[in-house]
Amino acid sequence: MSSTLIKNAIMVNEGQSMVADLLIKNGRIEKIASFIDQTVTREIDATGLHLLPGVIDDQVHFREPGLTQKADIHSESRAAVAGGVTSFMEMPNTKPPALTQELLQQKYDIAARSSAANYSFFMGTGLHNYDELMRTDLKTVCGIKIFMGSSTGDMLVDDEPLLEKIFANAPNLIATHCEDDKLVNENLSKYITQYGENIPAHCHPAIRNEQVCLNSSSMAVDLAKKHGTRLHILHISTADELVLFRNDIPLKDKKITSEVCVHHLWFSADDYIRLGHLIKCNPAIKAAKHKEQLLLALLDDHLDIIATDHAPHTWEEKQNPYPKAYAGLPLVQHGLSMMLEFVREGRLSLEKVVEKMSHSPAVCFRIKERGYLREGYHADLVLVNLKNPTTVSKENLLYKCGWSPLEGQAFTSSVEYTFVSGQLAYENGKVNEAVRGERLEFEI
Repeated sequence: MSSTLIKNAIMVNEGQSMVADLLIKNGRIEKIASFIDQTVTREIDATGLHLLPGVIDDQVHFREPGLTQKADIHSESRAAVAGGVTSFMEMPNTKPPALTQELLQQKYDIAARSSAANYSFFMGTGLHNYDELMRTDLKTVCGIKIFMGSSTGDMLVDDEPLLEKIFANAPNLIATHCEDDKLVNENLSKYITQYGENIPAHCHPAIRNEQVCLNSSSMAVDLAKKHGTRLHILHISTADELVLFRNDIPLKDKKITSEVCVHHLWFSADDYIRLGHLIKCNPAIKAAKHKEQLLLALLDDHLDIIATDHAPHTWEEKQNPYPKAYAGLPLVQHGLSMMLEFVREGRLSLEKVVEKMSHSPAVCFRIKERGYLREGYHADLVLVNLKNPTTVSKENLLYKCGWSPLEGQAFTSSVEYTFVSGQLAYENGKVNEAVRGERLEFEI
């Protein structure tokens, strides 16, 4: 197998930064030292570049099977590695939804053939698949996903006795989308009465307001505390919910953890006037005061993980009137670049970005031998240049949907190289089509 030596990189890992060499052999980090002299297949002079553990994105929607007009595992994993994401965990609301072990395995089979990044898939929860949930393999599946709001049909699980049963007996981590659907529908009916179908986009955070989120998140936390469940609440979007989470114990000891997404840190309700339904997502992007509080909660560790909730839709779907305009943004190619702008502005340290995008997902989900720059770990790495400006344009987008709400945005940094399980998956603007990621494994 080929070997690679990365020389003179500024390594950012476990709260520290230092200049060092790193040797990759047989897909793993063989050695880290201040100087390594070794004959290798390839040597990369990384002088001036920062070497980070690859980003682990714990929430993406890659739309395969059944919704491949929007995206597929191959296209979106290519976008992921171009953005420094080396591993992803994908959601079950495909078509058909992953509500049986057989349907879940079909997604793994697709990824084995086509994914440029490492992968795992959540087992979906429905109203009638309890026995299937209990068959989930703790070692090879990242968790169970429950849509406690913002879903339809069998995947909307708001039946309290069923939720009690699942939280009491879940074989591994439960990840939840928390919104109070009853309150959403009450709010929506008021706006339909006022506007008909032509509800302005800026009404979205009023329809899916703070109380919508807090009601559902509080219910999930109460259930988890009652039953001792490992609970991970996805895409926290309000300052109101922060009281539900602790920062006085190490992440590895937390039973209840949380995630914030890049768009809830980057955009605010003011941006609906400019971008309209392009930034419509669930839970909604809310007033600017919330994103400021969410950032502070990252800094003091009330919030544990930064993710993208990459959720592409076609351009045409986004142009529909409010009730029919799909919710979701394509972001996996740009999440790291967005957070590096926060570093440039002095609002986050680079060490904190690495903690929240690489280390913490590995700890929270108990991912085996990934998420850190450690000897013996899988070589999932990204080299970034903090002084190489790039601008988002249609020409450099890798999303199958072909658009981004960030078009025209200038970033001051760029992803130069991405290694996936020791393979060079992305280099200077090009994805290596031969690279295939590996299935993530988990510690029990």
